[in-house]
Amino acid sequence: MEKVVIRKAVPADIPAVFELIRELAIYEKAEHELINTPQQLLADGFGLQPLYLLLVAELDGKIAGISLCYFRYSTWKGKCLYLEDIIITESERQKGLGSKLFEATLEMGKAEGCKRMTWQVLDWNEPAIQFYKKFNAGLDPEWVNGYLDL
Repeated sequence: MEKVVIRKAVPADIPAVFELIRELAIYEKAEHELINTPQQLLADGFGLQPLYLLLVAELDGKIAGISLCYFRYSTWKGKCLYLEDIIITESERQKGLGSKLFEATLEMGKAEGCKRMTWQVLDWNEPAIQFYKKFNAGLDPEWVNGYLDL
């Protein structure tokens, strides 16, 4: 039986983490939009003021998934956790790693005093939509996402 460990990331994990991020960009047909680098991930996540929290899922000692999130603030709810991405390498999907990472992320948010966790899912990503529905998550069709590149 394969051994699964969910833990906080350390700087040495960044090369494997970046490869998972690249894999997601390819899956979403958006590799051309990936401008982040391993060096930037390291600086942003492990500097004096970390910008994100990162959990890794190890399968038999090898990183097979990540959960990257950060704090946000809701005028209505207060402190919240924003789940930027859960990524499981394609060869290790359907083994429960995503659920373990999602649950660990929820627990981390609760431990940090967060009142809600939010995220986005692409409307065509049916496997991800079904994954979130297993947790009885609300998927809101009313909100339109806005952004400006800086």
